[in-house]
Amino acid sequence: MIIYLILLFIYFSPIIWFNFIFNKYDKILENMPFNGLEFGEQILKENNLNDVAIEVTDKGDHYDPNEKKVKVKQERLDNKSITAISVVCHEIGHAIQDNENYKPLERRQKLLKRTAWVSWLGRGIIFIGLPAIFATGLFPLIRVCIILVILSIVIDVLIHLVTLHVEIDASFNRALPILKQKIPPEYHKECRSVLRAAAYTYVISALSKVINLRNIWLLIARLR
Repeated sequence: MIIYLILLFIYFSPIIWFNFIFNKYDKILENMPFNGLEFGEQILKENNLNDVAIEVTDKGDHYDPNEKKVKVKQERLDNKSITAISVVCHEIGHAIQDNENYKPLERRQKLLKRTAWVSWLGRGIIFIGLPAIFATGLFPLIRVCIILVILSIVIDVLIHLVTLHVEIDASFNRALPILKQKIPPEYHKECRSVLRAAAYTYVISALSKVINLRNIWLLIARLR
């Protein structure tokens, strides 16, 4: 019981922290001269990233190096808050990495391309394969499916570990210096907090993958 409580704490506390930071600094600042979109377009222009566009997305904030687009949620682009401009700046940090041929970013993209089919396979098994097996009673196939799911989780975790350095660099080596130049000093601490949360988004995701991996192993043990 204690082990499960510890695992629940490990799983939920980073998520709670992440949401707390983003919500805490998402209040509109009336004296802010620009919203997320205006700030982003200004930074792109100043860094001569003329081939990079900012686009609305509902799939989570990210930079797509294949399309050369910074994809951010609508509320970030419309809002005049520390969270909005910091997240936009973090994603533009990835665009700057891409423009400078930052090797860790290139390695991440290669890993994603080479392993995309494994991740899709794992998700397909979880949402379609396992329910279908339980519905039809083809239980001998469960172990094969679980092994494939474990493989996809392990690959995702490894990619997250590689991604961590990319995210930290985007936040603190690319975005933070820009924010320090553009934002009054009294907001620098808040910007750093949001950038830290943005950088560790993938770590939080990796933790959830590890928890799922342990649950799958427990399921295998019960089937033996």
